Amino acid sequence: MLKVKKIYRYSESFKQQVLLELSKGIYSANEIRKRYGIKGTVTLSNWAKKSGNFGLIPKTIRVETPQEKDQIASLKLEIKRLKMSIADIVTDRVIAESTLEVICEQQGLDIEEVKKKAGTILASNPSKKARR
Repeated sequence: MLKVKKIYRYSESFKQQVLLELSKGIYSANEIRKRYGIKGTVTLSNWAKKSGNFGLIPKTIRVETPQEKDQIASLKLEIKRLKMSIADIVTDRVIAESTLEVICEQQGLDIEEVKKKAGTILASNPSKKARR
């Protein structure tokens, strides 16, 4: 079934009243949006732009050096690489667990007992990787 999106239309007098209250500085833009039930997050700034009141809605301007931009880009790339690594590890683990289940089923072994036995062997005999 198709979901119908509601479209809200506001009268010009309502817009002017809201902008007047905003210009008085009694309420912030978010408080006014909540107070009057205005749905869109950029609705008030659009109204302010259309009425020529560009200073009503504060803007955040971020100034970055080229090094900061490069650092941000490299960090985003690293996050992406780490997410892919985690996905690979999770996939490998699921495959390993599924393989263990199939082998235990074919051999008629209890999977929980095999896991316990493997855990005690690993705990008492550290692998070569752990020694490095």
